[in-house]
Amino acid sequence: MTQVCVISIHVPEMKKAIDFYTEVLGFEVNKEYGPKIVTLVHEGLPIVVEESESVSNEEASGIVLTLKTDDIYETVGALKEHDVEFIIGEPAPCPPGKYISFRDPFGNVWEYLQFD
Repeated sequence: MTQVCVISIHVPEMKKAIDFYTEVLGFEVNKEYGPKIVTLVHEGLPIVVEESESVSNEEASGIVLTLKTDDIYETVGALKEHDVEFIIGEPAPCPPGKYISFRDPFGNVWEYLQFD
């Protein structure tokens, strides 16, 4: 049976990535595997952030990562305080509830979803 076991995000700058994912999105550093690979955790969801010279700030992965929120409007306000680049900055309806969409500093697309 196939099961997702690792979500990896390749970034050009590790410090900038850790700052964004911890300070803006609320992840915590779990383990550091040297200066170029770090595991972050957000409410049980682990991701691996890997610094890669083959990724530029203009290049995004094409993967959309979605985090759950209990209050989408509060989340929008918190992201605005960090000058996040929104794609959809006002809560929009979707089949399970409402969502917003934004980019991390490297162009990767993230979403927050509030279930109805």
